[in-house]
Amino acid sequence: MANTRKASHAGSWYVSSPKELDKQLGNWLNNAELSHGPARAIISPHAGYRYCGECAAFAYRQISPASVQRIFILGPSHYYQLGGCALSGAKKYSTPLYDLKIDSQIYSELEATNKFETISMDVDEEEHSLEMQIPYIAKVMEDFKNEFTIVPVMVGSLSTGREAEYGRIFAPYLADPRNLFVISSDFCHWGDRFRFTYYDSAYGEIHQSIEALDRKGMDTIETLNPSAFTEYLEQYGNTICGRHPIGVLLQAVKHLQTNAVSNGHKLNMKFLKYAQSQRITHKNDSSVSYAAAALVME
Repeated sequence: MANTRKASHAGSWYVSSPKELDKQLGNWLNNAELSHGPARAIISPHAGYRYCGECAAFAYRQISPASVQRIFILGPSHYYQLGGCALSGAKKYSTPLYDLKIDSQIYSELEATNKFETISMDVDEEEHSLEMQIPYIAKVMEDFKNEFTIVPVMVGSLSTGREAEYGRIFAPYLADPRNLFVISSDFCHWGDRFRFTYYDSAYGEIHQSIEALDRKGMDTIETLNPSAFTEYLEQYGNTICGRHPIGVLLQAVKHLQTNAVSNGHKLNMKFLKYAQSQRITHKNDSSVSYAAAALVME
């Protein structure tokens, strides 16, 4: 259908067989511990599932599907030049499991702010950061497949000021317990092909230095302080591809806390799993890191 975004990365980034995909996701979720839920937001990686699927399960395991009616998905734009945020032109996102319906009412509300553009289907289908969350969402929400909608948002290269602007826009939605936010991000991209080779030998091998760098970032995100996260990125230059979606979430949290919209509840972010595509020891190698986190309101 013309208004349905096809699962363009199925068969390459993840298996296209519904039966095989369902079994794979189910096994990963069953092996992940429920320890920090019910989540109001999660951070989940978006690489091929053979690299990050197990890690992502630790974020998705924290979701309580019975309480979720709407899922905002914020993913970085890897290919399309974008200075703000953009919405999909589709009505549905397809997965091998079943189609997910986009929330037209929320899209209308976001469009009314005049802060969002609409991307073409070609741009939408080329980008993987949103799509890689869709099968996991479909699996977790399978018992409520006709009772929830999604709000996919492509996030561009935002200034700190624009992160704060979008954080204010999304804050009321984050305050609503019926909503869940999925923040799509990998962590350190290390190697010459990523033009990032930071190495602190005090931590040992290269992969140990990478993990130490990532964990500094994870610890900073857990403080829920957007300024501290910006300072961390400026100091180390860590190639966290979803840094702007993460920044928007942190700004939304800050807005809630500053304006007491959280009604006295405390927001708590915790990282639950960390992985690397490979444990590199040589400067000619490369790797990508993955981390799973959940935000709860206590």
